[in-house]
Amino acid sequence: MNIAIDKERLKTYVWIGSVYFGLAAFGDIVGGNGFLSSVLQNAWLVTYLLILNYFLLERVVPLFKMTWKRILATPVVLFGLLMMYTFGFYGWQTLGEGLSLYPPDEEFANVTDGVKDYVGISLFSIFFFGVGVHRHDYRKLKSVAQQLRIEKQEAELNYLKAQTNPHFLFNTLNNIYSLARDKSDLAPESLLRLSKILRFMLHEASGEYIAVEQELKVISDYIALEQLRYDASLRVNFNYDVEDMKQAVPPLLMMPLVENAFKHGVSETRHEPFIDIHLSIKNRILKFIVINSADEFSAGQKGNIGLSNLRRQLGMLYNDSKLSVGYERGVFTATLKINLASHV
Repeated sequence: MNIAIDKERLKTYVWIGSVYFGLAAFGDIVGGNGFLSSVLQNAWLVTYLLILNYFLLERVVPLFKMTWKRILATPVVLFGLLMMYTFGFYGWQTLGEGLSLYPPDEEFANVTDGVKDYVGISLFSIFFFGVGVHRHDYRKLKSVAQQLRIEKQEAELNYLKAQTNPHFLFNTLNNIYSLARDKSDLAPESLLRLSKILRFMLHEASGEYIAVEQELKVISDYIALEQLRYDASLRVNFNYDVEDMKQAVPPLLMMPLVENAFKHGVSETRHEPFIDIHLSIKNRILKFIVINSADEFSAGQKGNIGLSNLRRQLGMLYNDSKLSVGYERGVFTATLKINLASHV
């Protein structure tokens, strides 16, 4: 049996013993005993019960979870504990009286009567310490489980961000590759705009929040980068109505909807391609709407990795959010609505 004492665990028993002591001393004082004698008497007796219950709950109870050799020793240990909770407890009280820590409360005719008087206290102490330790362990386990859940969500969220960003860069690099392959004079400008977006992702998007104005700027840069691939036939309308431009939002949260409009929308549209983007934030309610031209095939791409990741991120970041998409008569619409006050 391991006899090493866990100091942190012992502190729990001391705390429970302190509560037990406070209740017992208060009861004695209310019952008419003097303050000093009540404090000394209960401090002496609770010290004994604290040590005894620590040994019972931390050393004896775990025997039932160990090897058969130790289980065979359990009856002997239990008998020893029975003696300690009865005759031992009475002996402890008698020792305290002999040391004049407190005056004897009453005289017993014999030892048996004295032991009987302390059986009830012993049983109650086992119940009190047992419930106290169980409650402490339950709260600690619940706290650990909560922390593990938070860490798991953070790990998954970081994974989704790490997955989304390369996906975004891969699509952008493909666009620049197309310009370079066609020997377009716009390729250098595309690289310059991409470098600005990369700088943002490295220095700004690594945090948990950014200001709305920063999010709007990187969306504008991305739109300008994408427009280099198209001629004047592409119409892009981007407007916003935001109460507070310093309002905090997760970085690049809205970007997948804009990226989706270009990759699965206007790039697949043969005639009069367009994208209409509108952002509004009022009373901490964010509403982001992206409407773009699309044929039936591109509309069927709404289950792509960008939107799938966005839905999962929303579920981990906010308790009140909704992402809806729809297609009708050559128009694809994505609507994102978030109660920013519902952040997890």
